[in-house]
Amino acid sequence: MASGIRKMAAPVLSEAATWRAIGASWRQLFGDFQKLGVSFEWHEFTPRENFDWSRSFHPESVEMCLNLSGTGEVGPAGKAVRFTPGMAGFYRQGKTPLRAVRFAGEAHQFITVELSPAFLARHLAPDTADLHPLIASALTGSDGVSGVAPVTALNARLKELMASLQQPPVLASAQTLWFQAKAIELMGEFFFQPSSTDELFCHRQQRVARDRVEAVLAILRRHLAQTPPLEQIAREVGCSPFYLSRTFSKETGQTIPQYVRQLRMEKAAGLLKTGRYNVTEVALEVGYNSLSHFSQTFHQTFGCCPGLYPMGLPGQGGK
Repeated sequence: MASGIRKMAAPVLSEAATWRAIGASWRQLFGDFQKLGVSFEWHEFTPRENFDWSRSFHPESVEMCLNLSGTGEVGPAGKAVRFTPGMAGFYRQGKTPLRAVRFAGEAHQFITVELSPAFLARHLAPDTADLHPLIASALTGSDGVSGVAPVTALNARLKELMASLQQPPVLASAQTLWFQAKAIELMGEFFFQPSSTDELFCHRQQRVARDRVEAVLAILRRHLAQTPPLEQIAREVGCSPFYLSRTFSKETGQTIPQYVRQLRMEKAAGLLKTGRYNVTEVALEVGYNSLSHFSQTFHQTFGCCPGLYPMGLPGQGGK
C-alpha cells in the first residue's frame, strides 16, 4: 500500500513545470487529479514579477485555496476576489477561463485542494438546499460557469489542519483514506451556506463561538505550564469570563481546567515515551510543582504511575 501512495504522489508534469518556471517550491502532498479526482498541493515561492496563477487550474475543476502568506486574486477584472494572508476560499474553473494572479515580491505560502466533478458527485447531492451555487453547477455541469466564492478567515482549527496535511499523523497505508476524509471535511467547511436569514445568523453565532474556543485552545497550548487566569484569557478573546466558561463547556464538553489537565497529561505521556525525561522533569515541564499531585492525576488519567509508563500499559510489556 505504501508503494501505491508513492505512485499517487507523483507530480503532474505540466503543473509542476508551471510552478518550477518561477522557481517555486511545489510539492504534491497527496493524490492525482486525473485518477483519484483529488489533489493536495503545497506552494511556496517569491516571484519577481506578477505570476499568472491560473495556468495551474484544471478545466472543469473546483479548487480550494488555504492561503497562509502572500496575496493573490482570482476572478474577472474588476470583480476579482483577493486572497490575502490568513484567508481561504474556493473557485470553479468552468468553460470561461478564470483570471488569477500572484503578486510580485511577496513570499507566497498556500495549500490548494483540487477536486474533479466526479469526486464531488461521489460525495455531494446537487439538490441540497444549502449547497453553494458554484458547487451545484459543478455537479450538474449544465452551465460551465466559472466563478469565485467569497473568502473567509483561516481559524486556528484550519491552520492546524494545514499543518497536519504537510505531516500526516497516520501510517502510509492509511493515507489514502485519511487524505480523502480531509478533502470531505474541507468540502463540508466551505461548500455549504445557510438557506435562511435566521439560519445564517445562527450559523454565524456558532462560527464565532467555535473560533473563540479555538483561540482559547491556542492560548492554553502556548501557556500550558502556567495557564493564564480566566479573566486574562477572556480579555484576549473578547468576551466576559462567564460567557467564555459557558461557551467553552458547550463546545468541548469540558471546563477549561479539565481541558488544561487533559492537555498536560497528553504532553506528559508524550515526554515520558521519549525516555529522555524523568518523572520530576516531566511534572515541572507540564506545570505541576507537586510531584504527588502530578502522579495522582497521571494515574487517574492513564491507570498507571508515571514511573511505569508506558511499560504499565496493556501490550507494552506490563502485566
